[in-house]
Amino acid sequence: MEKKKKLPIGIEYFKDFRRDNFYYVDKTAFIRDLIDLRGSINLFTRPRRFGKSLNMNMLKTFFEIGTDPSLFDGLEISKETELCEQYMGKYPVIFISLKDVEGMDYQTAYDMLGSVVSEEARRFKFLLESNRLMEYEKEQLVCLMRGDFGKTVYLQNSLRLLTEFLFAHYEIPAIVLIDEYDVPLDKAYQDGFYSEMVRLIRSLFSQVFKTNEKLYFAVITGCLRIAKESIFTGLNNFKVRTISDVDFAEYFGFTDNEVRDMLSYYGVEDSFAKIKEWYDGYHFGHVDVYCPWDVINQCDKLRAWKGAPMESHWENSSSNAIIQDILATATETTKSQIEALISGEVIEKVLIPELTYTDLDSEDEEARQTYLWSVLFATGYLTDAGKPENGFHKLMIPNREVLGIYEKRIRSWFKKKIISDTGRWKKFCEAIKSGDAEDVQELFNEFMSDSISIRDTFAKKEMKENFYHGMLLGLLQAEGSWSVRSNVESGVGYTDIRLEIPSAKTGCIIEVKYAEKGRYDQACAEAMKQIEDAGYIQILRQDGIQTIHKYGIACYKKSCRIEYGLE
Repeated sequence: MEKKKKLPIGIEYFKDFRRDNFYYVDKTAFIRDLIDLRGSINLFTRPRRFGKSLNMNMLKTFFEIGTDPSLFDGLEISKETELCEQYMGKYPVIFISLKDVEGMDYQTAYDMLGSVVSEEARRFKFLLESNRLMEYEKEQLVCLMRGDFGKTVYLQNSLRLLTEFLFAHYEIPAIVLIDEYDVPLDKAYQDGFYSEMVRLIRSLFSQVFKTNEKLYFAVITGCLRIAKESIFTGLNNFKVRTISDVDFAEYFGFTDNEVRDMLSYYGVEDSFAKIKEWYDGYHFGHVDVYCPWDVINQCDKLRAWKGAPMESHWENSSSNAIIQDILATATETTKSQIEALISGEVIEKVLIPELTYTDLDSEDEEARQTYLWSVLFATGYLTDAGKPENGFHKLMIPNREVLGIYEKRIRSWFKKKIISDTGRWKKFCEAIKSGDAEDVQELFNEFMSDSISIRDTFAKKEMKENFYHGMLLGLLQAEGSWSVRSNVESGVGYTDIRLEIPSAKTGCIIEVKYAEKGRYDQACAEAMKQIEDAGYIQILRQDGIQTIHKYGIACYKKSCRIEYGLE
């Protein structure tokens, strides 16, 4: 039996895919299109975990002098024989990733950037033996290798110097690749030194990219398109390819056929529909794509166990602070739009293609909300539901995983907001404990009126129930002296809540139902019947619980109705 290739979880070096027998989704046609369509400076913006770093490493491996041509045998680019003869292994390449450039203060982040540059400079230590470099150039290279960046100008000029040294040695202009260029800006914004970091990155880029005859071309990747005036001032032939552009759309993320092929290779093709529901739905240009990080990780789970539940892989590798920002300042209009999105509807927005992080602090509330929606779109929390027209984008939540991120953030925000009103929350908990169903209903309705609801749309009923169930669960779990348990059904949500208050020998069985079209009585009856059928009353009795409250809760939009029983 043929041994299956390993799944490339966390593998970012192209050569490792080929040499160590990892499964590789062939994106090498990206090289051909880049050569045909490139500018002098090329910026590709995509959400996190969509294959930017691997593609950049692929470019480095292809173009760099001394590469191993066999790494590309059998791949799409190998069919372009003339192109490979002309370009493969023909250029010096400078490649730095800024994904780890961060710190609690500017100096720490500065030192991190210096460390990244000096590490790259050390790759070229062979230049110290070159008879084509002047002694002062070798001295400068040694300084770069040591990371002697005591003066800012040394770091600002570092990449340009490397292009000059490489040109002196090879007499060939260099290709410069910069991955995740906006991460230092994001971190600096979060930690309060954004303006200093902008100046540093702008100077670094200006030196190496502006009127540099030792540069052949450059490729830059990031999540956001930072305004040209902030970072890319004065650059000529500057081409930007965002998620809305048609060119290169299929090279970041997996297509339907690529996912089908992967699942079939590992014998888990029966899970295609679930994979599609959870991880597909992104629209880049004219192409529908899946998040590759999700597909690879979930395929690995399914390979080991075909019954493995769907999990949120991208969520755990990305910051979700931007959603919290929207909720924290949400107007009633914004709340209504979020309700529409989580209900599976589409909203229409004008988006801003170029951003600066300071836009998020705008005192103009309407402008700030526009910036926030634009960031949600660029970072993968929203996607196009159709072709943009006149600057207007029809936006939707791409898939089940991202929907879950919104729901979790909403529940977290809801819980924090409600519990901060200590008096009402304690009254609610006391009503649950004592079986005062009228107070429970009244207070939960008050809580819900301040929150975000889910509409009566085509979204699956179990997803709607899961949304409200999660809100209630958060409120109850905040009472630390109670034992609160929830059964979880794989890939759908919660089935019910079982609560024990040992000190009072009291327990509760709670079932939450979504009241389709406001049919509260029917939903309450279904909830109470499920409580009876579940057998949890016997479990509570076995735990020594003497008083058992049964709550059947029917939710619809921003209101609920409760049916109560006592055992």
